[in-house]
Amino acid sequence: MHHPKWGVFMEEHGKVHVVEMTEGTRKIKGLGVLDPMLELASIDIGQQVLVGQKILTRLPLRLPELNRGMVRRAQTISAKDAGFFITRMGLGAGDTVLEAGIGSAGLSMHIARVIGQQGKHITVEPRSEHAEVGLENLRRAKESWLEFPEHHHLEGRIEEVIPHIKDITATVDAIVLDLPEHPSAIQAVAELLAVGGRLACYCPVSQQLEQAWVTCEEVGLTVEWAGELMEREWGRAAKGGMRPVNGPFGHTAFLLLAQRNRVIQ
Repeated sequence: MHHPKWGVFMEEHGKVHVVEMTEGTRKIKGLGVLDPMLELASIDIGQQVLVGQKILTRLPLRLPELNRGMVRRAQTISAKDAGFFITRMGLGAGDTVLEAGIGSAGLSMHIARVIGQQGKHITVEPRSEHAEVGLENLRRAKESWLEFPEHHHLEGRIEEVIPHIKDITATVDAIVLDLPEHPSAIQAVAELLAVGGRLACYCPVSQQLEQAWVTCEEVGLTVEWAGELMEREWGRAAKGGMRPVNGPFGHTAFLLLAQRNRVIQ
């Protein structure tokens, strides 16, 4: 029987566990001490298994499950924002994408899934403790999917690694910046963006959004959209019908999208 490198198992209440399917008894966070190959490898997709007091259902190795069971350290870009970036930037198979500030690689996994085997993905992260977690999540994705892009990771500030990026590629089709400060990063990467390519900024506060907008215009990029995406969940009411679930609207950050639509002198 062929055993995939990783297995995804979901508890009855929805919690997901991503388990490395290698031999040997060891402690697995959330599941206790067990040998995954002995106790879990023979469980087919859709079947259930009892581990301790938990009933687990094995699921396919798809992006939502890997995302829910990912290792986390830094705050991740949510699926609603990742989906917006991917669609509005027009990302697809074979594209070259530069991403600075990968954190736990939530967005990175979405990008890798979309650009596929022929794509090229360059990630930059100045904090090694964040990079370690993000690269672990990307490793899981690479070992789980049939297609994964050519990936290059650079440690350091984006402003400092531009020469190394140029050694990998002359231009990129898209750039995503998730950083504490955007102006100097935008100034550094603008020359790498191919004509027609787009740059996206993820800005926790509105002041950063304004600074990113002004800098994009200064370097010759055209701002296409800026704002926020609100998310409001609905559920079934006790007496029937549907109503909004009590809780926040789900604001995460302010987003900006700009395009290079001409040669920048």
